[in-house]
Amino acid sequence: MFIVGELINSSRKPIKAAADAKDSEEIQKIARDQHDHGADYIDVNAGVYVGKEAEYMQWLIQTVQEGVDAPCCIDSPDPKVVEAAIKVHKGTPMVNSISLEKARYDALLPVVANTDIKVIALCMSDKGMPETKDDRVAIAEGLINSLVKNNVAIENIYVDPLVQPISTKDDYGIEFLNAIEAIMNGFPGVHTICGLSNISYGLPERKLVNQTFAVMAIAKKLDGAIINPLDKRMMANITAAETLIGKDEFCSNYLTAYREGHLKL
Repeated sequence: MFIVGELINSSRKPIKAAADAKDSEEIQKIARDQHDHGADYIDVNAGVYVGKEAEYMQWLIQTVQEGVDAPCCIDSPDPKVVEAAIKVHKGTPMVNSISLEKARYDALLPVVANTDIKVIALCMSDKGMPETKDDRVAIAEGLINSLVKNNVAIENIYVDPLVQPISTKDDYGIEFLNAIEAIMNGFPGVHTICGLSNISYGLPERKLVNQTFAVMAIAKKLDGAIINPLDKRMMANITAAETLIGKDEFCSNYLTAYREGHLKL
């Protein structure tokens, strides 16, 4: 499972306070904690700084990478912010996200075309948010085909079929899960990723819902997630689920996680 650590987001009060104070030690501690607990990429979002997003994005990325040897996921819909972030990023970043909304697509495509950047392709279009499996698959097909035509390698495309709150419509969960399976089966080489926590919005005991949904999604071949890697139960569930679907030869990852104490909840 490809993990993007979600915690360095300026909409979170501790992150905004640290960014306001230019507290590099606090930002680096959070980045290191996420990386040490399994994050492959560190998501960085400076969206609350209207008019200064690029400036804060650059500072956050430089600060993160001075503290931990890990790439960042540049989390902004603004191509100018993304370009500014790429200029200071060490190594190959991930961009979160492009969509099939024309204005957003046209603006971000030149930034990612003909590069090795990993791209989160969000299943949104000018028609609005998708509700069914078929809606999601149709948007995914359009995004994948267009990105590949513009020299984005299919293995660098991470389709996000868009999790929506189960509290607002009973079938949002199953439609998402079926979309994951259809995309993974229909487009060999592509990846899928999502922010799992949206599924539980408006419900009590949200962690329980998120953790259960993660296991269900992995069974449908989800291979990436934007999550809090410090959630020990979530990470343990992911390890066990991947073992159970045959993605862990001789259960070696599970046994390593056990020996290292990562399965003790």
